[in-house]
Amino acid sequence: MSKLNSYYAKLPEDDRILVSHILDMIEICERSYQPKFSFFLDERQVVLVENVMQEQKYEHYRFFGGYENASRKVLGIFPPYWDDECYPITALTIKYRQSDKLTHRDFLGIFMSKQIKRSMLGDIIVGEGNTTVFVYNTVKDIFLYEISKIGSVGVKITETDDVDINVEQSFTEKTGTVSSMRLDSIVSTATGLSRDKSASLIKGGNVTVMYNVVETPSYQVNEGDIFSVRGSGKYILFSVNGKTKKDRIHITIKKYK
Repeated sequence: MSKLNSYYAKLPEDDRILVSHILDMIEICERSYQPKFSFFLDERQVVLVENVMQEQKYEHYRFFGGYENASRKVLGIFPPYWDDECYPITALTIKYRQSDKLTHRDFLGIFMSKQIKRSMLGDIIVGEGNTTVFVYNTVKDIFLYEISKIGSVGVKITETDDVDINVEQSFTEKTGTVSSMRLDSIVSTATGLSRDKSASLIKGGNVTVMYNVVETPSYQVNEGDIFSVRGSGKYILFSVNGKTKKDRIHITIKKYK
């Protein structure tokens, strides 16, 4: 197993602990020839772990969150030629009256009140009278036997094997031109702020690119990069569409709703 480069030593403590845990998982999997699974990772952690796996040149892994295109995912590390990718994830259906309007925050609040750590919870797909939540197997009994109300709303929670989740992300779209692919230019176009204000936000640690804080206004953004601006929202540089006659670059930015 190769050593990690010095970049990881500069990570926040929680991230260093996560990286160390992933390296231990690889070592245990190789030694025991048994699959190992992380808890649920958020999108930023998935990017970090993906970098670790590529740096370690370990190919036998996959992220899965219970359904296709999940945001929160569990990392599975497998021995070579291992066929059974049985992730420790349970899908639960929560049913209630359609007239009772429950929100993502309502569900997360009751789950936290039961001392369920966020790392044990995957995506929470809120519908009308029907919500699906993906949980780690070790905590599913808490949901099934200890939760009968969300706030003042009575609910019925059941385990489901038939998961058919089709979540379409909604966006608002904005087009514009920039002189370069510098981060301050992209942020300015996305938010409508001046270049100077955008640069100040970046230098202040208020902007992330691919879930990592970037404090350099001249940082080069690539097509497909996801970036967030504190106080403004989350965006994706959806496409780069050629140049104008004055050599400015046409771009399309989408903002997550």
